[in-house]
Order: sequence, then structure tokens, then C-alpha cells
Amino acid sequence: MKNFALCLSAAALLCLVNAAPKPQGGEPIAIISQESNIEPDGAYNYAYETANGIKAEETGTVKKATSPDSTDVIIVKGSVSYTSPEGELITLNYAADDENGFQPQGAHLPTPPPIPPAIQKALDYLLSLPPAQRRR
Repeated sequence: MKNFALCLSAAALLCLVNAAPKPQGGEPIAIISQESNIEPDGAYNYAYETANGIKAEETGTVKKATSPDSTDVIIVKGSVSYTSPEGELITLNYAADDENGFQPQGAHLPTPPPIPPAIQKALDYLLSLPPAQRRR
């Protein structure tokens, strides 16, 4: 029984060692610049740049909420950029608030396909009808 417990413990230890995160290799990436500021009212800003070309910045300001069930909200604007594995510069600009939520913008983000002309024509026709003749 002692040998069984010892083998079971050794197997568990081997599983834990094998499941441990593996280092990704290479040198750590240096941080070229970094700044951060937090105001007493909750407003903040930060920015950083790394040696491999990653850049990020964000600003948050506090405002009164438009919803009666909330108090203060933080309005956020920021951006992040990096080089993709294909060598393309990726830039993501974003904003977030209590009225419109999170709004990302970037050339790399997918967009919907164009509306087919026949569908667009039908939609335009429906919009041209008086409100009484539209379906509810």
C-alpha cells in the first residue's frame, strides 16, 4: 500500500511539473516609456511603449451618469498599436461610455458585406411609404 501511495504521489507530481507553464523563450521585451496618473476624482491616464513596437494609451474621465439608477461613470478613450506577425501595423482606437458602450475602430476589424442592390431597393421603397402603410 505504501508503494502504491508513493507511485501515485510521484505520478501526480510528474503531471503537475508537465502542466506548468513553459517559458516562451527569448529575452524579455523592454519597456521604453511608461507613464500613469490617477486623479483623486477617479480620472486617469496611462501610456506605454515597448521595444518591440507595442504602444498603448488610455484616458478616463468621470462624469455624471445619464441613467437615474447610476451615479458616476468613467468615459474612456484610448488606442493600442502593434505589428502583426505578417508585418502589418495594427491600430485599434476605442471609446467607451454609458450611452454607447464600447466602440472599437480599426482597419483590421471585420465589416459587414454590402447590401445587395435588390434588397437596398426594397428597403428604400419601404422607407418611402407613409408611416400608416408600414407594417408594425
